[in-house]
Amino acid sequence: MAQDHFTRFEELAALVPDETVTHTLANDVALPGGRTLALLTLDNGLDHTRPTTLGPNTLIELGRALAAQRERAAAGEIHGLAVTGKPHFLVAGADLSTVQNLRDARQGRLMAELGHAAYDLLADLGVPTFAFINGVALGGGLEIALAANYRTVSSAAGGIGLPEAFIGLVPGWGGVYRLPRLIGPEAAMTVMIENPLSNNRSIGGADARRLGIADALFEPADFLERSVDWAAGVIAGTTVVDRPHAVDPGTAAGGARWDAAAAKARAFVAAKTSDAAPAPGRVIDVFEAGKRATQRESAELECLALTELMQTPQFHDTVYAFLDLVQKRSKRPAGAPDRKLARPVTKIGVVGAGLMAGQFALLFAKALKVPVVITDVDQARVDKGLAHIHGEVDKLRAKGRMSADAANRTKALVTASVSKDAFADADFVIEAVFEELSVKKQVFAEVEAVVSPECILATNTSSLSVTEMAADLRHPERVVGFHFFNPVAVMPLVEIVRAPRTDDAVLATAFALAKELRKTAVLVKDSAAFVVNRVLLRLMGEVSNAFDDGTPADVADTALRPMGLPMTPFTLLAMVGIPVAQHVTESLHAAFGERFRVSANQQALIDHGVRELWVTGEDGVRRIPAATLDLLAFGDRPSTSDELLVRTQDALAEEIGLMLAEGVAAGAEDIDLCMILGAGWPMHLGGITPYLDRVGASERVNGRRFHPARA
Repeated sequence: MAQDHFTRFEELAALVPDETVTHTLANDVALPGGRTLALLTLDNGLDHTRPTTLGPNTLIELGRALAAQRERAAAGEIHGLAVTGKPHFLVAGADLSTVQNLRDARQGRLMAELGHAAYDLLADLGVPTFAFINGVALGGGLEIALAANYRTVSSAAGGIGLPEAFIGLVPGWGGVYRLPRLIGPEAAMTVMIENPLSNNRSIGGADARRLGIADALFEPADFLERSVDWAAGVIAGTTVVDRPHAVDPGTAAGGARWDAAAAKARAFVAAKTSDAAPAPGRVIDVFEAGKRATQRESAELECLALTELMQTPQFHDTVYAFLDLVQKRSKRPAGAPDRKLARPVTKIGVVGAGLMAGQFALLFAKALKVPVVITDVDQARVDKGLAHIHGEVDKLRAKGRMSADAANRTKALVTASVSKDAFADADFVIEAVFEELSVKKQVFAEVEAVVSPECILATNTSSLSVTEMAADLRHPERVVGFHFFNPVAVMPLVEIVRAPRTDDAVLATAFALAKELRKTAVLVKDSAAFVVNRVLLRLMGEVSNAFDDGTPADVADTALRPMGLPMTPFTLLAMVGIPVAQHVTESLHAAFGERFRVSANQQALIDHGVRELWVTGEDGVRRIPAATLDLLAFGDRPSTSDELLVRTQDALAEEIGLMLAEGVAAGAEDIDLCMILGAGWPMHLGGITPYLDRVGASERVNGRRFHPARA
């Protein structure tokens, strides 16, 4: 029987007897004209908090179900087959906890082949096949849909993409071959390379239809019924499917587009990772080779790439970072109080009407759908702030990311005032004013005078003492640090800062609010610059010190390239802003001394209004202008790239060791999580502390590793 084809994969199933199996549930749907559609629903029997995933047992069951339906198709019992998922999910991808245990290359190869064995049946069942994308479709989940002959998608579906380059693999079950032929090589490289390496971005249903991944888009209320009717039309021949984005790489024009897309993607990867992570480049390798390959030949390349990448330390480091930290630890924040203590938040105040305050107001209004009021010192400022927020809403509407009704509702929720009396009935007020302690203390005193005793006062300070801010208030227990990262809408981390007198209910409310905002909250101690900025400024400081001491700028700025950081230190300095970085360094110097040297050269740049060191000339070459160099003074102790890299590694190990000893974070895992989500620390490095263990810095400086050695 055809089902016996999957017997050879049963040894994989035996390795994971506790796999949460996504079962394949089959039933027949009667279509007009006496036809029958076999509908397969992928369901793990759990609620929406437990996504459906793909492990060996799941794939074997799916493959055998498809083999059985293929026999029915050959016998004329069914005229089409569709695959869909439980509410909110098609499939969320491979079960990484399973995949990471396949340390043996032969087992990894079997896992790669298993996906192809199942999906190839869906691609060639003998009758038309459909995927009804009703929700999340990531990685192998989207590849199921791509293997089907036709696809519909719900307008409510989110989390659609191929994130394998982000997690250290390739889309190994047909995605690299099928997607570019369906939507064009340029869009495919966006989905497979640019989106994963841009904070693991995914797309929604409307974008999936626009790109051509799906052939039809339906509303969620009657998605399944409409999809079945649409499939019936395709089967009957009354519905014609047009695919204007499809590209044949075998033509001269198609091949040229393939080459251009690959070259652009390689440049993107080099800029994002310095080619330090193997997976993105391997995706492009398979993509390029697939231009002239058959589907079967491409499948062999995908299987080979998957097998090899599964054995790399970068993949296992990524699994730790993504699965253990981002997926698991982030959902159980260390030190967070009982969530039952959280208070309801029905109105929010934002002190300030500048760009950062506007980002807060828009995020709160969109995510929480509660009234938000912004204030500033005069009418001109609040009018400008409100106009900016409305403009940002209009941009979202123009891009199709917000409906007209949602845009109007969001605008209506945000109001502005020149009086803090507008906060009288607020439950949560956050300040976004100048980073000066006396200014923030004055703001909190003014706010406390008008709000209720239960109103929470939050600060977005990046480095100042939350304890000092609250010291003169009648209710210092109401003050909490709620530190976002810029851009607020994109960066997923919030550092929640507990001062010594912060109340548990206040803290619980802050965690609940962060969750409603879809942010990851990490509890940190009230210590100068908290976690992310303290670590980043130690890193940037080592490079800045080396430059000031006489290291050539190009050497200093590229010495950390082997780390594969998302940007060079001087680029990061320009993005943060030299005055901001200098201010935080001054706070850190005051708290910790010479480990954080205040740069006289940076102060000279600030005094003369210079925003960044590098300037790109008309010839495309980056250089430091002579006028800028004339402002600076250098020592006579230059470093080599290798010396600066090791010195920076050791400095980071020292600083994190001290932070853990001080209790700034509950554990090394929390520092890793903060750096990944707040600073874009590369996933392939597995978090900053495993990286420091791996290069020997932890033991060189602290005498021990941050984590036990991996078996």
